[in-house]
Amino acid sequence: MQQIIEILLLALALCIDSLVVSTSCALANTIRRRRALLIATTFALFQGAFPLLGALLGISFQHIIEAVDHWIAFGLLAIVGGKMILDAIRNDPAAHNLDISRFGIICLLAISTSIDAFTVGIGMGLQWQLGTILLAVAVIGMVTFAAAMLGIFLGSRHIPVPQRWASLFAGIVLIALGAHTLWTHLG
Repeated sequence: MQQIIEILLLALALCIDSLVVSTSCALANTIRRRRALLIATTFALFQGAFPLLGALLGISFQHIIEAVDHWIAFGLLAIVGGKMILDAIRNDPAAHNLDISRFGIICLLAISTSIDAFTVGIGMGLQWQLGTILLAVAVIGMVTFAAAMLGIFLGSRHIPVPQRWASLFAGIVLIALGAHTLWTHLG
């Protein structure tokens, strides 16, 4: 049960960028249902694929760094979480006036919101079994799809997402998950 809660928190933290970007897209554009599904599906696929790729990389190096893998997982989560917190403090907007009429732009947005997930995936590969990783990837994809659809819904009704607070929350969650990993292995 504890690992499912960790996976859900991880998925929520990773999907924050997708929520913010999809809201910004809908604020700046009229998005029809078909385009909304395309955006949400693309975001979900990239957000699921990047941690899987990172996890595969982590698994391939696990035997080499087994003695310090918990420190590396903590460090990666702390770095990504810290970056999210710094971005929130700086209040850098993720997206404004985004042109989502071309699929290539949607893919670029999906990649840009998923890069952090690759780094987190490396930590997953160092700490979790393949079955848990696959479950996490599926949950991350589903949560991201729901978050992107929610963002489009909110943006189409001109309800902005408080990006600063969302990024702070995501950063804190990632750092807390990293600290939990470290505590579990050292305790």
